[in-house]
Amino acid sequence: MELSPVTIYLLILGLCLANFALRFIPLAVVSRLDIPRPIIRWLSYMPVAVMGALVAVEVVIPAVDTFRAELQAYQAVLPYAQDGGSTPDITGMFLMPLPGVLGALTAMLVYRYTKSFIGATLAGIAVFALLQLLLGT
Repeated sequence: MELSPVTIYLLILGLCLANFALRFIPLAVVSRLDIPRPIIRWLSYMPVAVMGALVAVEVVIPAVDTFRAELQAYQAVLPYAQDGGSTPDITGMFLMPLPGVLGALTAMLVYRYTKSFIGATLAGIAVFALLQLLLGT
């Protein structure tokens, strides 16, 4: 089923309005309340927690999955190598996740010392791109 351009624009507008309502209404209600200081302090950790969850999903989990897959491939070929075959190359196991992990670590360190979100983001992207270019991954 093909949608007409008008239908697509109406869907986009409807989703924008729904997204705005879901974010604005709770914010409008909560902003009028007198929230206790411990809850405000607890809520101040939310951006860090969300950013950590996003980074873990995009950097750490793929790195572990890549490492596990490469290790299983290495273990599958190892018996043949011990019988006189060529030894499998395991460098991919360590190099594949390297750009993402080092880019994230760079961003964390830059933010820790500069408190600049933009600077940390740009530094992490630069390290990630440079390592991908150098490693050809």
